[in-house]
Amino acid sequence: MNEILACFLLILAADVSGDWEFSGKILGDTTYVRVTLKADGNKLSGNLNELKLEGTVEGDKLTFAATRPNGEAFGTFEGVVRGEEMAGTALWHKTDKVEWVARRPARAPTEARTLDFEPKEFHRVFSDAIPPVLHVFPGDTVRTWTVDAGGTDPKGVRRSGGGNPETGPFYIEGAFPGDTLVVKLNKVRLNRDSAGSGDTIVDSALQSGYVRRTKYKDNYDSEWVLDREKGVARLKNPSEHLKNYTVKLQPMMGCIAVAPPGHQAVRTGFLGSYGGNMDYNQMREGTTLYLPVYAPGALLFIGDGHAAEGDGELTGDALETSMQVEFTVGLIKGQSTQGPRAENDEYLMSLGIGNSLEDALRIATTQLVNWLQRDYKLEPNEAAVVLGTAMRYDIAEVVDPLVHIVAKVRKDALANLK
Repeated sequence: MNEILACFLLILAADVSGDWEFSGKILGDTTYVRVTLKADGNKLSGNLNELKLEGTVEGDKLTFAATRPNGEAFGTFEGVVRGEEMAGTALWHKTDKVEWVARRPARAPTEARTLDFEPKEFHRVFSDAIPPVLHVFPGDTVRTWTVDAGGTDPKGVRRSGGGNPETGPFYIEGAFPGDTLVVKLNKVRLNRDSAGSGDTIVDSALQSGYVRRTKYKDNYDSEWVLDREKGVARLKNPSEHLKNYTVKLQPMMGCIAVAPPGHQAVRTGFLGSYGGNMDYNQMREGTTLYLPVYAPGALLFIGDGHAAEGDGELTGDALETSMQVEFTVGLIKGQSTQGPRAENDEYLMSLGIGNSLEDALRIATTQLVNWLQRDYKLEPNEAAVVLGTAMRYDIAEVVDPLVHIVAKVRKDALANLK
């Protein structure tokens, strides 16, 4: 009988070894972390972030204690194993009662997939409360489309209210708070021949005297024809001095976001550390964006296509249009930045989003210098020399609730550093 029981315990111990996705509810809030366990007979060990775990598993019951790296006690756990799930209670800091659940990560397919998604509804807030439309794994590619900022689809049908309605959200398996989501824009292509833009400069970009004395025409026609064959846009009904005015088509995405921190629901006109309505005209085909993950699955939103946009989106609306999009997702586990980063063939780009140009510039510069020090192993003086000779700034956005400045450095200036 004892030999049978011992064999049973060994089988159960093998079942709990490996990675688990842990969520703990404490005082109405939920914390998400990865847990790695190893069973050796009925002995249990593992890690929960920096915490060391030690305990036992007997039958379907397990108990373990968590200690900090300095040996200080953090808490005790007890629970029950039910196949691919475990659940139980814990006591943290001797007084905080926690209800916890742990699940095995979803198994990734043997090969990366290309998935076609046909959107049926569009969302005007970024939120982790919105059910995901599709579950994808790192390495998967998604092909889909977006409505324009006013909610109109490629056929000219109004599908949503305005305010940058988004396609998604897409749930990225394995993404957890503290990770970085990687989004590579493989294709950003126009799917119709019309766009609309603003025709007045926002007051925040002008001196007060110009604002007071300038009288705009209320009936000015700023509808555009997109000539995809020639690669230019022209006004549909141009005024006298703009009869020969054309704009080079440079399709880009105004909004790319993950769910914001703290279970916030943020309107899609806003931007922040989660991305959002960044309106940076380099968010185009070939660019890779890095976003900090704040919720399980990251929950990726995309929308607000522009056929072209000048720096800052001065009129409040670029050449707004619907868009075909193809992107590939990736995941950097256990690393996260304070805000969005990006790169293309030419530049590393740090995206600073703040309450003023000064705040945004400071954030962008600090993130870029940290990036260089970490990835290129530069000392502070070395990083200062590199940025002092190679730094460039873009004013990405000045019309939305927050200001967006991009600090960037050419990759060829860094080529000999690694």
